[in-house]
Parts: sequence; C-alpha cells; structure tokens
Amino acid sequence: MMSNIYNLFISHSWIYGDAYEKLIMLLDNRPYFFYNNYSIPKNDPVHTNGTDRELYDAIKNKISPSSVVLIMAGVYSSYSKWINKEIKIAKVEFSKPKKIIGIEPWWSEKTSTLVKANADLIVRWNTESIVSAIRELS
Repeated sequence: MMSNIYNLFISHSWIYGDAYEKLIMLLDNRPYFFYNNYSIPKNDPVHTNGTDRELYDAIKNKISPSSVVLIMAGVYSSYSKWINKEIKIAKVEFSKPKKIIGIEPWWSEKTSTLVKANADLIVRWNTESIVSAIRELS
C-alpha cells in the first residue's frame, strides 16, 4: 500500500523556532505520514540581496509546490509582517488558492485573529488533529 506524500509549507517565526522544531518532530514521528517540507528553516535561509520583493518571490517559490500551508496561530502571528505576506501569497498568488491550517500552539491562550480569519481549518496542538487536517485539505 502506497501512502500519499503531502507537500507542506510551514510558516513560522524564527523567534519561535522551537515550536517549528517540535511540529517537525510530531510529523516525523507520526507513522504512515509522509511529507515534503518546503519551509524556510533558520539553518537554511533564503539568500537574497535583502529586498522585500526578493524575499516575497522566494517565499512564493517555496509555497508554490505545497498543497497546504501550516501556520502557528499564536497571537505573535498577528504582528509578523512575513506571516501576513505568506497568507497573502497562499490566498492570492496562485490560480488555485493554497489551503491554510492554523495550529493553536500548546502554550497559547489566544489565537491570532489574522490566522483565524484566513485559515481553512484551525486545529489544536495535537498530532492526530494536525495530520487529519492536512489529509482533509490536500
């Protein structure tokens, strides 16, 4: 039996890189779940000449092959200009908008209203709910 391989872009703030690493560990340790990670991790940044346009285009290229965009939905997301741009890219830059899953971090009391307003699904920080949402929206 061949399992699907899901193409994911995981939006995250490098300031909160530990949450990104924990999410990767959850997905990596989930049996029978396979994915390609098109994210931009801190240890492998996009190299540009420093202009916002170049970074925007680089992020668009990373999101392009992805079927789903995962966004940590903690309140800090509302204040990140790049998370705003990633949402815009996912929603308007492709002929078929990318699906967005907002993940409420385990430590979070509140969820970003920006992410809530743009997410196709909001899930709790739980392996099964995250994997189910990816499968449902892919």
